[in-house]
Amino acid sequence: MIRATHYMLMNRLTPFLFVIILSFMGVDVHSQWTDINMTEGVTDISRDVFNLHMLIFYICVAIGVVVFGVMFYSMFMFTRKKNPEPAKFDDHKGLEILWTVIPFLILIGMAVPATNTLKEMYADEEGDINIQVVGYQWKWEYKYLEDNVNFFSNLTTDQDEIYNQVPKGENYLLEVDEPVVIPTGKRIRFLITANDVIHSWWMPDFAIKQDAIPGFINTAWTVVEEPGIYRGQCTELCGKNHGFMPVVVKVVTPEEYELWVAEKKEAAYQLALLTEKEWSLSELMLKGEEVYAKNCVACHQTNGMGIQGIFPKLAGSEIVLNNKSRNVEILMEGVQGAAMQSFANQLSEIDIAAVITYTRQAWGNDSDGDGKIVVPKEIVEYKENKNNI
Repeated sequence: MIRATHYMLMNRLTPFLFVIILSFMGVDVHSQWTDINMTEGVTDISRDVFNLHMLIFYICVAIGVVVFGVMFYSMFMFTRKKNPEPAKFDDHKGLEILWTVIPFLILIGMAVPATNTLKEMYADEEGDINIQVVGYQWKWEYKYLEDNVNFFSNLTTDQDEIYNQVPKGENYLLEVDEPVVIPTGKRIRFLITANDVIHSWWMPDFAIKQDAIPGFINTAWTVVEEPGIYRGQCTELCGKNHGFMPVVVKVVTPEEYELWVAEKKEAAYQLALLTEKEWSLSELMLKGEEVYAKNCVACHQTNGMGIQGIFPKLAGSEIVLNNKSRNVEILMEGVQGAAMQSFANQLSEIDIAAVITYTRQAWGNDSDGDGKIVVPKEIVEYKENKNNI
């Protein structure tokens, strides 16, 4: 009877054991340890976090080996067949003290380095460079407080990749038009907040993950010694396009950083001069199509038809066709209670004028509506009038 029971038990367990063994074999063949383990990163803090992770991992493995070793030993060595008379025993004060003291010491051994690492991570000191990070649905804004440089960072992954029309690239959903640029060897302080809903700024190679909360500022810092491009993501579910909010940081030498800052300031100056230029329809359309692809296509779609019940269509829209002033107002102020946010601080006067002109001319809107274009001067005047109110 006992043998039959053992046979039935083994019969049931064999398929499960076989699946488990195959699973581990698959991991060994198809994955490297680094693919499934925590990222070590490139900063002192990230390496401290990685070493702490590995220390606690090995402690847990050792505990598991001891506990399961004793359990399986007892299961096989002290069966009823081998020991028909059960052992009779009472309390053992020494053992009770031992298995209380040892776990306590283990916890202390884990808590001390963990506390030291957390204290170092959250040391809120002024940085050599201070960058404000603002989360939007669904992009990041970066403001270099000392250098008076600011820009938005948008996903640049092609729509054809997203909709599986072409093979996905190496950095699928992890590529942007404007990466954060920082120099090596400098203490960089990030002041992280949000404009609309809760986001989370995550850069695994720096061991940084901070929630971006509207109305609050969370801080993080890093010092990177290795030039390169590092990638992260928003890790707080923040709406429909949550997966389209990559974080890209480009680390360069201090000399390259100073050159980049100078170029950004010159570009901003030249952009201001361009608002005075007389723009042609073809120039505005070309610029507007580019701006639309970066900022509008996710909601309003490539064909301007939007998503029914969620994002309104622009093709054939009465406002887009015949109400230029309201069209400008929506872009500048957003729509309260809707997903449409203000782009007044996200896009330049040229970009706003161009994208409005593009939507008023594309998809047959030019023939169905009044066909009026918007030039950058009008956006400048809108801002000036608003400031004078």
